[in-house]
Parts: sequence; structure tokens; C-alpha cells
Amino acid sequence: MSPKILIALLCSTTLVSPALAQTYETEAGTVRLDPVVEGLQFPWGLVFLPDDSMLVTERPGNLRHVSADGTISDPIAGVPEVVFAGQGGLLDVALDPAFETNRYVYMSFAEAGDKRGTNSTAVARGVLSEDMSQLSDVEIIFSQQPKLPSNLHFGSRLTFDNDGYLFITTGERSAAEFRVQAQDLDSHLGKVIRIMPDGTVPEDNPFTSTEGALPEIWSYGHRNVQGAALHPETGELWVAEHGPRGGDELNKIVASGNFGWPLLTDGTEYSGRPIDPPAELPDDLVEAERTWVPSPAPSGLAFYTGDLFPDWQGDAFMGALAGTDLIRIDLEGEEVVGDEFLFGDGFPHRIRDVVQGPDGALYLVTDADRGQILRLSPAQ
Repeated sequence: MSPKILIALLCSTTLVSPALAQTYETEAGTVRLDPVVEGLQFPWGLVFLPDDSMLVTERPGNLRHVSADGTISDPIAGVPEVVFAGQGGLLDVALDPAFETNRYVYMSFAEAGDKRGTNSTAVARGVLSEDMSQLSDVEIIFSQQPKLPSNLHFGSRLTFDNDGYLFITTGERSAAEFRVQAQDLDSHLGKVIRIMPDGTVPEDNPFTSTEGALPEIWSYGHRNVQGAALHPETGELWVAEHGPRGGDELNKIVASGNFGWPLLTDGTEYSGRPIDPPAELPDDLVEAERTWVPSPAPSGLAFYTGDLFPDWQGDAFMGALAGTDLIRIDLEGEEVVGDEFLFGDGFPHRIRDVVQGPDGALYLVTDADRGQILRLSPAQ
């Protein structure tokens, strides 16, 4: 990024007035949506630090620190070079479970391949300086294979489970010639990956003894997973997944599970042409917990466990890109009993990420060239 563009971006990144807050009527009562900051360039992922400040990724390749009072930093140095094209760029961000002692930050991003025009999802980690200005000891701990000439479907959510393992979601790169690899165990396309924080493979991964299989694979048959979160009661990984035209899914991930893509879907090709299942389907397909037709285009997933919204405890919240909304998924334990589109027609923002803050509010990241962080709380 040139110095002139960088200066212009920094000058456009500002706090916003509380007077811009909007209220919405929901099944749980009136809620208030307050802008926290604006002027972020295509923000993608957000994570809270122990001091209640935030790290936010911008898809062009910047990682920024946002202080608790909303002040946005210069780009943090040391971020790996990213492929900023199509849906690619700097994507999700996560903290090591032992961040307060080791200060490891994890980032997913589109990584260039050796052949011109090829790329894939990769994950790097580095040590964040105490002054939040730079990353050191940066290393790549996962690089999706194969690298392909596509700028679509990177997946890229990062989630640590309660045992300290890192889950990485990947996409199948969209094109018909590539997406069939979502069913192949010798490819990282269309998979959920499970690794140790240093990139090594846990011995109890389901395919470590399967000949020809990549040992990092935890589940397969995915299209493009852009939401991931742990269920607060079971600790299991749930994901929100883009279907084709129609057929977006909420899935509960199980080890070695085959989630069906591209063999079986409730959706169609974007042209409207049906996607017909083969004459014989595998007998191990895992059914979705919920599907949506038409597609809201999910991105970001969080289970609510805070005190600000007692009626929503245990429910999941999913961002919608095409649907420009925030969707509450009504759960009774692990059973999906309904959903609620909170903001309704006319809401202007594509919601890229959803995170519960330390104050019990929900924080929403909007996908735009002047993206915002919005705070959702009870109106009172």
C-alpha cells in the first residue's frame, strides 16, 4: 500500500456519533444498534483482547488494534503478504488460549502459490508486541493444498476448542472442476481442519491412519464455511456454511463427518439449473441442523452466553451478507426450533462477523469499503 493511500485511509477511519444509533423491535423487546467505529476497509474478523480492546482484520492486508475507547491504530507490522483479490485477503483472527502468557495471534489469509495466479487459504501465527504495534516470530502453521487459480471460497474461520486444538475452515474454491475435491481426503478443499497451535497434527484426528488421507482433516464435504463457534454446553464445533443458490446450512461438526457437498444440497446452481444427486449416495452423510432457502449468505457465528439478553442465552447469532441482517437461531439445547431476522427489510449492512463482547453486547462487523463495528444492546 502506498504512503498516500495509507494516509488517506487513516484519515478516514474515525469514531462515529452516538446520535447515529438505531432501534429495532425483536421478539425479546427493543434493541439498540450503535456504531462504535467506521472507516475500516473491508473488515473481516474481530477478536477481543483481555483488556477489552480489539484486533480487527481488513481484507486488503491490515491488522489493526482498536482501543476500548474506539481509537484505531496504524496497521500492525509483521502481517504476512496476502492475495487481495475477489474474496481473498487477510481474513479471520484469533487469540491463543494462553495469549496472556505467550501473546500468540493467529490469522487466516489468502496465500499466493508458486505458480502465477494460484492461491489458497493459509494460517499464520505471530507474537503481538506489548504496545500492539507489531508481530514477531511470524510462521505459517497451515497452508491449504492444492493451490489453485481461484479468488473465491476461502472459508477461513478460526476457532480454538476447549482442549486447545485449532479448527480451521476451508472452502472448495467454487468452480465445478475444483469443488469435487470436497469429497476427497487427499485434498484440503472443502474441509474442517484440526491442528495443534504449532501446526502439528493431533494423534486422535480421524484420518491419521487412513492411507492417502491428509491427517489434518477433521470433517469434509463442505462448500464454504464462514461462521464457526463452540456450543456453550457441549463444547462441540458448529459452523455456518454457504450453499449454492439456496441451501445455506447450519451444521454441527462431528469427527470424520461427510457433510455432502457437492453430492447433495437443497440449493441449485446460480443459473437455476438443479444439482442432481448421484444415483448412489454415501451412507455416512451428516444432515444439517438447519437450512435456508433462499440463501441469506452466512458469515460469522456466535453463541450468546451473556446477561444483557436473558431471553437469548444459548441461542446462536449468524451474520447475513446477501440477506443484510443478523439472524437469531432459536435453540433449545442443541435443537433448532426457529429463527428470527432481527433487523428486517431495508437494513443496509452486510454482516461479516458476529462476536459477543466482554460487556455482554453483540458486536457486528460490516463488510464495506468504509466498514463499521456496531454494538447491539437492549434499548434501555
